[in-house]
Amino acid sequence: MASNRDRDEALTFTNPSSSSSPIAVSDPFDSILADHTSRIGSASGSFQNEGLLSDSTNDAEFGFSRPDFRTSQLAGTVEFYERHVFLCYKNPQVWPARIEASEFDRVPRLLSAAVMTRKADMKKETRLTICEGHDGTETSNGDVLIFPDMIRYRRLTHFDVDTFVEEVLVRDGEWLPGTPETLKGSYVFVCSHGSRDRRCGVCGPALISRFKEGIELHGLQSKVSVSPCSHIGGHKYAGNIIVFGSNLNGEVTGHWYGYVSPEDVPVLLEQHIVKGEIVDWLWRGQMGLSEEEQKKSQELRLQLNGKINVVQNIEELTQTFKNETLTVARRSQVEQR
Repeated sequence: MASNRDRDEALTFTNPSSSSSPIAVSDPFDSILADHTSRIGSASGSFQNEGLLSDSTNDAEFGFSRPDFRTSQLAGTVEFYERHVFLCYKNPQVWPARIEASEFDRVPRLLSAAVMTRKADMKKETRLTICEGHDGTETSNGDVLIFPDMIRYRRLTHFDVDTFVEEVLVRDGEWLPGTPETLKGSYVFVCSHGSRDRRCGVCGPALISRFKEGIELHGLQSKVSVSPCSHIGGHKYAGNIIVFGSNLNGEVTGHWYGYVSPEDVPVLLEQHIVKGEIVDWLWRGQMGLSEEEQKKSQELRLQLNGKINVVQNIEELTQTFKNETLTVARRSQVEQR
């Protein structure tokens, strides 16, 4: 039986009648999931629950080796929504379990309340999520990223919240005096909300670390951004990530992936971000599609692709990543001598 925390909903303002439920997929796809489970690695760099648990204990209970990892089908587990708003604010270590909580700082708390209050007036089903922010960096505290619009507003304060929600989210206009900046490339958000669920707190940091390694290794720093984010729904599918970017047709999409392990990151970078191809055996769903449409979309892709060589490609990409990482490490050692 699922725990209460598995049934918790993300901070999303959508039709409450919709629900997320895994589906059964044909046997060949099941075999892909089962086979890849045997190659799961362990988490590194994960939260330590105030130092009380070791890495191995964390991984066995909450990480990529936990008993419930890859035990449910994924496609069709994203509730329908049309717009995703991210508020850049501090880091996962200081986020409370719920961003609407009274103990949270004013900007995220007031923005959450304003979005909830005006949800009936919005033309688009909207999700609000917190992502990491650091003053003096590309994503400063108070910055707001909006997808699929691919725009950023700078430095929202608690004085601006009501006006921002009215002008941008309700009227679909621009917030003045703010000037929207166009976002380019791909944006990866990894749920790392450890205070909400330990599984996300353990899996998230390990995935972010691996993404950063891969991005640097392949010279994608100017094309791919990765950031921890607050709860997005579906704790039991941790590691959970969302990838926003333009597809081959130039359309901005938001694809959700679940049960992602560090070994899967090279596949996502190579196949999804570089080639624009969905990694179906990790795919949960997509912004803009209903749960039923997500299931049908995947079924169609699997029929067209014939489910051929998926596991083989995963093994090849993983081995390539390991070889390249070893080469970089050796080169670094030589340069230090």
